[in-house]
Amino acid sequence: MDENLLFYAAIFLVSYILTKKILHKFQKHPPTPFPTIPILGHLYLLKNPAQIHRTLVKVSDRYGPVVQLWLGFRRTLLVSSASAAEDCLYHNDIIFANRPRLIAAKIIGYDYTTILWAPYGPLWRNHRRIAATEILSPHRLHLLSDIRTEEVRSLVKGINDHEAEGRDCTLEIKPALLELTNNIMMRMIAGKRMYGEAVETEEGKRFKMLFKELLAIGGAFSAGDFFPFFKYLGLNKAAEKRCKAVFVKLDKFLQDLVDEQRGKLMEEEDHVGKNSKKKNLIQVLLGLQSTDPSYFTDDIIKGLVLILLLTGTETSSSAIEWAVALLLKHPECYNKAKKEIHEYVGRDRLIEEQDIQHLPYLHCIINETLRMYPVTPILPPHESSEDCVVGGYHIPKGTMLTLNLWAIQNDPKVWDEPSKFKPERFENVEGDRVGYQFMPFGSGRRSCPGENMATRVVGFTLGSLIQCFEWESSEEEVDFEEKVAVSMLKVKPLQAKFKPHNEMLDLQFCLGVLSEVSEFSRSFVAVKKECDALIYKCKADVEALKCSLEVMEEYQQGNHEAWDYAVKKAAFKSSFPEGVAALGSLMLSYVDDEVNYPVKEDVKTILEEEKVPDDKTGEN
Repeated sequence: MDENLLFYAAIFLVSYILTKKILHKFQKHPPTPFPTIPILGHLYLLKNPAQIHRTLVKVSDRYGPVVQLWLGFRRTLLVSSASAAEDCLYHNDIIFANRPRLIAAKIIGYDYTTILWAPYGPLWRNHRRIAATEILSPHRLHLLSDIRTEEVRSLVKGINDHEAEGRDCTLEIKPALLELTNNIMMRMIAGKRMYGEAVETEEGKRFKMLFKELLAIGGAFSAGDFFPFFKYLGLNKAAEKRCKAVFVKLDKFLQDLVDEQRGKLMEEEDHVGKNSKKKNLIQVLLGLQSTDPSYFTDDIIKGLVLILLLTGTETSSSAIEWAVALLLKHPECYNKAKKEIHEYVGRDRLIEEQDIQHLPYLHCIINETLRMYPVTPILPPHESSEDCVVGGYHIPKGTMLTLNLWAIQNDPKVWDEPSKFKPERFENVEGDRVGYQFMPFGSGRRSCPGENMATRVVGFTLGSLIQCFEWESSEEEVDFEEKVAVSMLKVKPLQAKFKPHNEMLDLQFCLGVLSEVSEFSRSFVAVKKECDALIYKCKADVEALKCSLEVMEEYQQGNHEAWDYAVKKAAFKSSFPEGVAALGSLMLSYVDDEVNYPVKEDVKTILEEEKVPDDKTGEN
């Protein structure tokens, strides 16, 4: 009986294997480039990683929009058309929601537990929910909008200071933009700046060096990713050692940030809820940790912070640099955008983040920039969790998906003159995506959750640069050669000449004074918008602002008697005393009422009598 069972089992197994082989032979598989070199496969196609997007376009032009590659022992599906992308990211969205297990993702990505590299499942879904509802929700971004405003204003002031110091008015724009995006992210994450001469600390230097090392390996494959046997032969030790060395320093840095914020929260235990609106993102995550410590471990928090830094800094700064470069080459588009800003915003105030939604042409410029130069020209790889069909071809389980976004968004079959900069092509387009022909932040379950944040930073920064400065190229021709790293970069960094717009100079000076005032006033953020309105109403009177700064400083130094004198002195010096006195009164209304009262009465007297203070209060 046992022998019969074994016989029938063997017959069944052989039949099953033969059937699968026969069916496999008749299944339609994607075309494969010739030659496929034994062991290496098609790795020879990747000999120039910096131009991989263009190399893969040549492959697609010859073999079609759906191509099967063998990268060593890893089966790879190359997709280069919108229709095939739709098959992958819509019709087979769940099947391709996984990520391949790469060595760098395991080491740097906390053993595949970050939102970028976690396998599709409960862990990833929880990460996505946290990102959507706690970290990058419209509500959270709104609460932290003052950080973005202050950093964009700081960028504008820094460029203006560059000109004021008598240096050549030519600027390499990328370092300034990278400083901007890093400071925005670090302030949102941990409430501190890491870039800028004023914050040149050991911690800042450590962060800069670490960030460079991280970017160098952030998107890199290693030989072990394509040849699994390397691990058993010890041939991938050098690459793993380099990753681990960076990870040790990275983990220490992130843990220090988490511990620092945990300490601050413990110090504020007696004031729970009073400053909830001002919590940075680590503090928000630590709050969640207190409710579910088994899930929200420190490693989970550090992984979320890591992805925010990796995806929210280099990419945004590169997008802005490309946009400025394109506007320098196309002054008619620059002038059209400037006109739109002046017509909506006016010339008596600076552009605000909330203005961006009312500037459709600026939005078209950003979309066209991201179409021509997507920040991630090759989307992060996906992996199929089961067999499926793409473009009519059978795709086996375990296939790595490589989606050439640059090819899709520059496809001449879809886009009219794709190599030409035409922001107008996005006018009157419903939404940001044009099917699967334009998806700069990906699509489907694995699309970038930081899209809203990125569009705010890029739009607000670009709008401010257009409004505040006149730009022109420092060279006869702007160089547009690109290379692929973590994002799409310019091979030759952009150098541009600039000149501040005359009508913006006083407003920019106001920003400098207001930023100094914020150092003295704990209530500055709460009253900033009202202060801005008063300053613009007073026509940005420079002398008045200097005096109002003196008023703030006197109070913060504890000289309350001098406060009364300073308010009157400010009003006397200013050609707009009502505005300055009102500014002083506004600031006072947010500090101690006992100190407030007599000074408020004096301000009220100045406003009512509208007279110059007598000699006892000071001289001009």
